[in-house]
Amino acid sequence: MNALKAVRRSFAAFAVAGLMSTVALAQQAQPFEPTVGQAGKDVVWVPSPQALVDRMLDMAKATPSDYLIDLGSGDGRTVITAAKRGINALGIEYNPDMVELSKRSAEREGVTARATFMKADLFETDFSKATVITMFLLPDINRRLRPKILDMKPGTRIVSNTFDMGDWTPDQTAEAGGDCRSYCRALFWIVPAKVDGAWRVGQSELKIDQKYQRFTGSMAGQGNVVATITDGKLVGDQISFTAGGVEYTGRVTGDAIEGVAKSASGETPWKAARAR
Repeated sequence: MNALKAVRRSFAAFAVAGLMSTVALAQQAQPFEPTVGQAGKDVVWVPSPQALVDRMLDMAKATPSDYLIDLGSGDGRTVITAAKRGINALGIEYNPDMVELSKRSAEREGVTARATFMKADLFETDFSKATVITMFLLPDINRRLRPKILDMKPGTRIVSNTFDMGDWTPDQTAEAGGDCRSYCRALFWIVPAKVDGAWRVGQSELKIDQKYQRFTGSMAGQGNVVATITDGKLVGDQISFTAGGVEYTGRVTGDAIEGVAKSASGETPWKAARAR
């Protein structure tokens, strides 16, 4: 009798173990499905509304000649949307399940040739080759990434879903419109050239105090005549300002600026070289 009870207990334990194994296998067979608010390394996951994704790409004027990198790409929708527009795009995402989900979505949409994804940490990854950066991160993460972004090539376009980058004022903001109900604002920046410091303009000295895409300063000419800079602005590598009643425009190329100076007497070329 005791032997029969032992056999029954063993059979019951085996059945339970088998059932648990079956449940575990069934769970493993289920494809990963993200849930809104799930924890990530730096932020929780909330999907970008498709209407805003489209608006962000429009603001960046992204074309097939661009290379787009999405920082914290989540379920991959921004990268996939860009790829559908013929743009080569890369998604950087820390969660490996989200990376695999994105790859499956790209395959289903037939854009794997242009949409790629990698599991990586944003703060340890080189994204300097991008011409367009998109992101949906928190303000403190944006601020931590800001120095790295400002070191990118002048003219690189940056678009953020909802959140700013501290005191770096966006060049443009826009709403998604349509049926978008939450996280519907896009903020857009263009990485400016670095012009802070002293420059030689012929026999004159140009001093620039730069804060992101805006700057102030002065131009000192012969006879200690000093003209204050007004309306100093950078759009990528394009510079413009007024000093002494003269309107200066030009292009910044490393340690040189070359352009046109417009005054009441007409237009003349001008050049500047960074003072050593």
